[in-house]
Amino acid sequence: MAKAITIDATVRERIGKGASRAVRRAGMVPAVIYGDKKDPESVQIPLNEIVRLLNRGGFMSHTYDIQVDKKKTTVLPRDLQLHPVTDVPMHIDFLRLGKGATFSMAIPVKVTGEEESPGLKRGGVINHTRHDIELNVPGDNIPEAIEVSVAELDLGDAIKISDISLPDGVTPTITDRDFTICAIVAPSALKSTDNAETDEDEVEGEEAETEDSAEGGEE
Repeated sequence: MAKAITIDATVRERIGKGASRAVRRAGMVPAVIYGDKKDPESVQIPLNEIVRLLNRGGFMSHTYDIQVDKKKTTVLPRDLQLHPVTDVPMHIDFLRLGKGATFSMAIPVKVTGEEESPGLKRGGVINHTRHDIELNVPGDNIPEAIEVSVAELDLGDAIKISDISLPDGVTPTITDRDFTICAIVAPSALKSTDNAETDEDEVEGEEAETEDSAEGGEE
C-alpha cells in the first residue's frame, strides 16, 4: 500500500447550500468526514489541491491524511461530486479509517507478462473481463492494484480469481463463483482463418468419400 498523502484542510463553520456556494466561490471544495462511530466533520479543502490529486489518477482508491490544525485523520474518498458541465469538484465525502476497519472497494487490475505470453505471440489478444475487482480490504492494507500475469497463457487460457494471490486480509466480495478476470482469445481475423481451414478440411473429406463411393460403384 502506498503511503498516505497529507491534505491540509480547515473547519467549515457553516453548512448548507448557501454556505457551500460561498466556500466554492472562495476557491475551496466543501467536504465531510464521517464514520468510525464519530460525529461527522465539515471541512474545506483548496480546489487546486483536489484537482492536483485527481490528475494523479486513482483518487478514489487511495488513502489520505486530512490535517486540520494539529489533528490528522486517515480517510478514504467514498463519494466525489463533480459539476455536470465543467467537471469541477463540488463536494467530497471521506470515510474515516479506524483501526481494524474493513470495507469493500473496487481495486484496479494490472496485467503483466504480455511479452512472455505464448497466446499473444501467436496473435491472440487479451479479453479484459474485469478492469477492476470488488474486494473486501482492511483500512491499513489497501492494495493500489491487483497484478495479473498472463506470461504463461496460451490461446483459450484464462485467469480466474482463484488463480490470484491476494494480499493478507484481502478477499473478494463475490464468493459464490470462481469468476474470470481476463483471457487470451483469438482475434476475429484469426478465427475466420481457422474456420475457413476447418471448412476446407471438411470439403476435402467429403470429396474423398464421394470418390471412394464412385470407385466402389464402378467395380
